[in-house]
Amino acid sequence: MAEQKRDYYEVLGVSKDADDAALKKAYRAIAKKYHPDVNPGNEEAEKKFKEASEAYAILSDPEKRRQYDQFGHAAFDGGAGGGSGFGGFDFSGADFGDIFGDIFGDIFGGGRSRQSARSGPMKGANLRTSMRITFEEAVFGTEKEIELTVKEECKTCHGTGAKPGTSPETCSKCGGKGQVVFTQQSFFGTVRNVQTCPDCNGSGKVIKEKCTDCRGTGYVPIKKRFAVTIPAGIDNGQCKRLAGQGEPGINGGPRGDVLVEVIVGRHPVFERQDINIYSTVPISFAVAALGGDVIIDTVDGKVIYEVKAGTQTDTRVRLKGKGVPSLRNADLRGDHYVTLVIQTPDKLSAEAKELLRKFDEASGDSLHAAERVKDGGEEPKEKDKKWKFRDIFDK
Repeated sequence: MAEQKRDYYEVLGVSKDADDAALKKAYRAIAKKYHPDVNPGNEEAEKKFKEASEAYAILSDPEKRRQYDQFGHAAFDGGAGGGSGFGGFDFSGADFGDIFGDIFGDIFGGGRSRQSARSGPMKGANLRTSMRITFEEAVFGTEKEIELTVKEECKTCHGTGAKPGTSPETCSKCGGKGQVVFTQQSFFGTVRNVQTCPDCNGSGKVIKEKCTDCRGTGYVPIKKRFAVTIPAGIDNGQCKRLAGQGEPGINGGPRGDVLVEVIVGRHPVFERQDINIYSTVPISFAVAALGGDVIIDTVDGKVIYEVKAGTQTDTRVRLKGKGVPSLRNADLRGDHYVTLVIQTPDKLSAEAKELLRKFDEASGDSLHAAERVKDGGEEPKEKDKKWKFRDIFDK
C-alpha cells in the first residue's frame, strides 16, 4: 500500500493563504537544512528534501496550486510520469534557479549575487583601535591624536603591484571576468554556479613579476597620525568614526573607516547614567536640622546649595543642567542628582557630648526612652516633645 502523502501546506509549514514570498522563504529554509549535499548518506534528510521540493513545485505554480486546492493530491496522481525530477514527478514548472543559487552559494562559499559583488569594487576593511579619556573629557569633548599602521599606495609601482616596466596581465583562468563558472549534478539535473576566480581573487588580473617593495600587493604599511575630535557627551564603549581612513578598497572601491572606541576613566566622586550625573555629599546634623549652605562639586565647578531645615538623610536634590550634554541634541543637557547624607561624628569633645545630651532631653530624652518603657512607662508622644534646636546650638 502506497504511503499517504502529507498536505503540501503542512510540509512547507505555511498557511493556505501564503503568498509567493512566504512559500519561497519556507522552502528555502527546508531545502538548505535537508539538501543531500549537506547531509550525505542521510536517507531521512533526502526524503524530507524531496517532499518539500514536490510541495514547492506544486504550490509555486498558480495553475497547479489551483488544482491542488480543489482536488488535493488526486489532481496529479499518475499524470506526471517522465518528468525531469525524481520519483516520476515533474518539476518543469517550478522556478528553483534563484533558490538553489543561494543554497549552493551558502554551501560552497557564496551565492551568485555575492560573487558578482565580490568581483566588483568593494569597500576596504575597517581599522579598529581604542582611546582612553577622562570623565571630564567625555562630558565636554576633547581633541586627541592616535597613531596607526595603515596601507598606502606603493610609490614604486604606483599601486599596480607589478615590477616597474611591467604591468598586470589578464587572468587566463577567468579571461579577465574575475569569476569562474562550474557545474554540479543535483537531483534537479545540472546546477550552474559562479565563484570568484581563485587565481586573480576576482580582479581579472594576475601579476607575473611582482614589485619587490610591496610584494605585488600595490600597498605598503606606514605609520600615520590622525586627529580625533571627541564630541561632548560621548559615553564609555562608543566609537568615533574616521570615514575613509581605513584599509584600501578592492578593485577600485573606497577605503574603509577607522573606528576609535572610547574608554572613559572612572571618576572618584561622580557616576554617570545616560546624560545624568549622580554623587553623594555628606552634611552635618546641625545643617540638616537647622538648614544652611553646603558646597557641592559638579563638572562645572563648585556650587553652593541651600539645605532646608529638617532635611532627612538620603534626600536627593536636583541641580538642573549640570549633567552631560546629549550627543543627539546639542541644546539638551542632563542634570546632576545629589544625595545628601547626614554625617555622624565619631569623635566628640566632652563639651559637645554634654550639648548633645541637653539636646536629647529637650527633644524627648531618647537616650532614656528604653529604660522608661522597661520600667512600665510610655514613650513621649510627638506633640509633647520640646524641640529647641536653635537655643541648644546657639549655646
